[in-house]
Order: sequence, then structure tokens, then C-alpha cells
Amino acid sequence: MLPNMEGTEVLKRLKGAEETRAIPVIMLTAKGEEIDKVVGFELGAEDYITKPFSPRELVLRVRAVLKRSINLNGVKGTGAEKRASFKELSVDFSRHKVTVGGAAVVLSMKEFGLLAELLGSKGRVLSRERLLDKVWGRDCYVIERTVDTHVRRLRVKLKGAGKYIETVRGVGYRFAEE
Repeated sequence: MLPNMEGTEVLKRLKGAEETRAIPVIMLTAKGEEIDKVVGFELGAEDYITKPFSPRELVLRVRAVLKRSINLNGVKGTGAEKRASFKELSVDFSRHKVTVGGAAVVLSMKEFGLLAELLGSKGRVLSRERLLDKVWGRDCYVIERTVDTHVRRLRVKLKGAGKYIETVRGVGYRFAEE
């Protein structure tokens, strides 16, 4: 409902361009139907707020999104320090880049968030519920099986390095320890 372009088109362009893909987006809109929210989240929005809204709630949601995007699951630092690697897998958090054996891997925001969460908690089992909370947020309406679908896609994209994401039956997932 912007003057020259739909908000979803703006979101598509932001999340489609490599240099702006990692920018967190909160959609603030008058469109409050479930399908509008689903489309917003599917296109990569980190949060979705409908009008009318409380300014205090907006500030808290902005803080929460920034906290998730700045402190990437225990990986702290700036510039070159925001990196993690495990065998042939390398993740540059500040540039939102993933490589496996030197080859670039293109991940969606949710896949990147899952990888970051799992990699930041090496060896520890993370429940589907926790992954949903950390990657999708508390106010997102998705089922736990969504995590399974995204993990499956992530494993395929990571090729051989996908084996480091281990399934713990009945509980969730963990990233392998060294």
C-alpha cells in the first residue's frame, strides 16, 4: 500500500539482492489477514505488525529483531571476527555468505538462521520449538514440522556438509561436535 510499489515487492527486492539480503525487515502494514502475514514471512520478513499498533510494542519488536540479527547465536565480533567454520563448511555472518569446500552456497534467510543457530550451539540439541522461536520468532504462526522441511532443504544445499546437522529423534537437531 505504498505510493509507487507494493510492500511485498520492496521486500522481494531487498531479500533478492545480495548486498541487502541480511537486512532485517519488519513489515508495518494495515493488511492483517492471515494470508498477508504468511506471504510476508515467506518472502523473508523477520516480523509483521498490523495497524493500529502500540509504539512500545514496535520498539520492543525492533529491539528483538536487532538482537537476533546482531548477536548471531553467540558468534560475536565485527568484520572478519564474525565467522565460523567447521571442516569444509565456512560461514561469514557479517556478509551472510556460506561456502562448502570453497564453493558458495545460497541460503534463504530462514536456512541461514537455522545454520547460524545450530552452528552457534555445536553439540547441544536444539528442540524444534526453540529453533522456531529463535529463527521464526515468537509471533510467527508456523508448525514444528516447518523446521524439518527447512533442515532438509539446508542439508541438500550444504551437500556433504549437511551430514553435520544431526537429527535427534523425538527432540530436535544438533550440529556435530569436532
